[in-house]
Amino acid sequence: MLIFLVLFIYQYFFFKPEPQQVQKQAKVEEKKEEPKPATPIKPPVTKSVLSEEKEIKVETELYSAVFTTRGGTLKYYELKSYKDKSGKNVVLLKEPGIEPPLAIGSKEDFDLSDINFRVSASGGGKDITLNKNVNSGSLIFEYAGSGVSVKRTYTFQNDTYAIDIKDEVSGIPDYWITVGTDFGIYDRKDTSSHIGPVLLKESDRIEFDEKKLNEAKSYKEGLKWIAQEDKYFFAALVPRSGVEEANVWKQKEAPVIAFKCKSGTNSFFLFAGPKEYDRLKALKVGLEHIIDFGFFSIIAIPFFWVLKLFYKVLGNYGWAIVLLTLIIRIPFIPLVNKSQKSMKKMQEIQPKIAEVKEKYKKDPQKMQSEIMALYKKNKVNPLGGCLPILLQLPIFFALYNILLIAIELRLAPFILWIKDLSAPDTLLGHIPEAIPLIGGSAVGPLPILMGVTMVIQQKMTPTSMDPTMNKIMMALPIVFTFIFLNFPSGLVLYWLMNNVFSIAQQFYANRKLAKEAKKTA
Repeated sequence: MLIFLVLFIYQYFFFKPEPQQVQKQAKVEEKKEEPKPATPIKPPVTKSVLSEEKEIKVETELYSAVFTTRGGTLKYYELKSYKDKSGKNVVLLKEPGIEPPLAIGSKEDFDLSDINFRVSASGGGKDITLNKNVNSGSLIFEYAGSGVSVKRTYTFQNDTYAIDIKDEVSGIPDYWITVGTDFGIYDRKDTSSHIGPVLLKESDRIEFDEKKLNEAKSYKEGLKWIAQEDKYFFAALVPRSGVEEANVWKQKEAPVIAFKCKSGTNSFFLFAGPKEYDRLKALKVGLEHIIDFGFFSIIAIPFFWVLKLFYKVLGNYGWAIVLLTLIIRIPFIPLVNKSQKSMKKMQEIQPKIAEVKEKYKKDPQKMQSEIMALYKKNKVNPLGGCLPILLQLPIFFALYNILLIAIELRLAPFILWIKDLSAPDTLLGHIPEAIPLIGGSAVGPLPILMGVTMVIQQKMTPTSMDPTMNKIMMALPIVFTFIFLNFPSGLVLYWLMNNVFSIAQQFYANRKLAKEAKKTA
């Protein structure tokens, strides 16, 4: 009950507060009435006399991208290794949006997002196609006018999502570069994890809720990267040279995140792709922190590694979850057995406890001392049943986060009707929308089976509760079955198998206690 209660509160009512330092800084900025950081678009600018917009396509084995001479920015970006449910490639950028990805500008009257650059590339300004034989290529955009000079060089590698960017800027003291407003966000409907701007400052991941982003936020020092993200994908800008600050603000109701850089030569790399932990960790720039394993990440990361190891052996993430659940329970077997034995003794001495309560009902202090003496005489620990649950809570939440956000489970099949461990079980359809609270929820056998195992587990577990409380407890499996209807199948599978193994262990413990009781009699 404790695990499910905390889960319910965490899932539906827990929100991360804004960093106190940022709130104070925002208030100071408001008092000074300083202007919000300049966005990279829309100040007046002398229009370019160059030819009309030109598009350059870049193809690698991992992605397909379209760059444009308009601003020297990115216009389209598609992943080749990840599909949607219809089998089409995942597209992380369909159109530039309010702020084009990688647009640059300044606080003065200069802006580059709406003017054309000259373009050249390793192929003479033509499309770039990389493969195993041609592993790298480059694309250069240049602009000179109104006393400003900009040269941007993109360098592509066939075997990575990382794109190197070198900006050579003169004629202005500083400029801003943004990830854009829509780049990196594939699915805005899945609200089970954060969607929108996020940055890494030192080792602290700071995310922003676009609904609460009512004023600009500014961060300085220790800036590792800025990004836009959804549950499984993201686009991040990582500075290789120093940046002055990072700002987050709203532009026409769309959240924008950008770096401020000094004029001169600045180097970055853009990473737009899936949240694959091992690939991101190998880059050694802290991008693995884009994957939020939660408060118990120190436990979650090793478990995640073991889960992937089991997958390599078994070739199925569903069976890997089953095996991981079993392995995790093994160290707790002695403790759970001891707990069950204590609960059984608690159940046996309940009549004696009732006698003590009746005898000393007018003397609470004497009642408590007599009950404690009864516990001591029968070698019973009244908290023995809670200890195994409390020790397993960190493990539960670590696994909860893994199974909720791991991209490895996306579209991963298990057996029979379960074709996607990252999605709810919908074999039986959905509850009608008209029904309050639960309308629209998925309905499938997996969470129903989980609820059944909860009932069996409660029936088998010794209890010292009074009959009224026991009836209330029996309603919990029904309540939490409805809660789990919309959870990913992988998470429900874990909890189902955890219940099954608990039932097996309880069955063994009950038989052992029954034999010991016969010997004593």
